[in-house]
Amino acid sequence: MYNFAFFQSDPEISMYAVIRTGGKQYRVSTGGKLRIEKLAAVVGTELVLDEVLLVGDGQALKVGTPVVKGASVKAKVVAHGLGEKVMTFKLRRRKNSKRLRGHRQAYTEIEVTGIAEA
Repeated sequence: MYNFAFFQSDPEISMYAVIRTGGKQYRVSTGGKLRIEKLAAVVGTELVLDEVLLVGDGQALKVGTPVVKGASVKAKVVAHGLGEKVMTFKLRRRKNSKRLRGHRQAYTEIEVTGIAEA
């Protein structure tokens, strides 16, 4: 009925974490690549993301209130880029008024290198 894949333990993934960055939450594991909101970091630099909301290692699960004390995620900046174009169109009928705008959201692609648990 429901897909609870988020909390199911995967034997290949030994440790995972849920982080918050850019106003969004992401589930990450070591070696995974992720596109997040653009960060002011140079390509190739190492980042430490310390807003860790949850840490799981397959058996135990630590949930923060709101963050897990002492937990952090290390990541390497792989690239910066722009997402797909999103077009918005407004039309006010019978008013001879229309507007077409496009937007491409900037992102930073990171690769998770490690998860440190408190």
